[in-house]
Amino acid sequence: MSGERVEGATHTVEVAAPAGVVFAVLADATKLPLYFSPNVHAERLDFDGGSERLRMWSLLDGQLKSWTSWRHLDAVRRRIEFRQEPPASPLTSMNGTLQVTERGPGRTELHLRYHYGVDAARPADRAWAQRATHDTSLTQLAELKSYAERWTRLDDLVLSFEEAVRVHGPAELVYDFLYRAGDWPDLVPHVTRTDVHEDTPGVQRMTMETLTEYGCHTTDSVRICFPHAGRIVHKQTAPHVLLEAHTGEWSVLPDERGVTVLAQHSVVLREDSTAVLGHHGDLAHTRRHVREELGRDSRALLAHAKRHAESAVRML
Repeated sequence: MSGERVEGATHTVEVAAPAGVVFAVLADATKLPLYFSPNVHAERLDFDGGSERLRMWSLLDGQLKSWTSWRHLDAVRRRIEFRQEPPASPLTSMNGTLQVTERGPGRTELHLRYHYGVDAARPADRAWAQRATHDTSLTQLAELKSYAERWTRLDDLVLSFEEAVRVHGPAELVYDFLYRAGDWPDLVPHVTRTDVHEDTPGVQRMTMETLTEYGCHTTDSVRICFPHAGRIVHKQTAPHVLLEAHTGEWSVLPDERGVTVLAQHSVVLREDSTAVLGHHGDLAHTRRHVREELGRDSRALLAHAKRHAESAVRML
């Protein structure tokens, strides 16, 4: 008869940033996919000011896993307790704490402790769990340190915006165009190639090549599709050369007069873009350039989604 084998680990990192900044980065669930490369998407299901329940999608050891996570946020003690319920397979349990401790002016220690369970009769699951939890923890701690230590510049490095279009056509046809990204190279001039794989229904892995004034850029993305809600969220796992991170969402919002379609983007800019933009590669120019390029590309896709839906209506 098999049972649960429980293992765990602890990791500590020193961060040259105020403790309040470190805690704030960890506590903002909506920004987790933007700041931490393994995290693809986080949906807040419940929040009462101190405790929250999140639906998480993350890449663990190259595999996309999903689970519900409970977190208790203690801002006074700067402590976050977490528990997966239920955990991502093949884990049978997962819980832990993040403790942020001030060690001096602008000096902070972040201590991560976690425990996880696996089926004792499945050694392959144990090996995967050890590898995935260890690698993911070290990656997230390193990225937390990187972002927190740039806290005085984060407002300039992070950019969020949206584009919108009104469509007088069925919401289902708009969503259909956005979902079928494999067809975009035949329809959208700036998209030269897309490779889309959907091994799990509603979860797409996509490689896309786009044409810009500086040549062709290739990006890799994970797209999570919610057809009943008219939403497609995405995270670039290999982002544009000017970006450290890129998350976004397509939203199809019907009302009594038609449909509003939104393209939302959040990005973290690379601080040195001279290799791409030449002597104009300062942060302010990079910020304007990324806003213009992503906005232009989004508007082009939105225009084709509008045409796709409205042309079908005229044909009927």
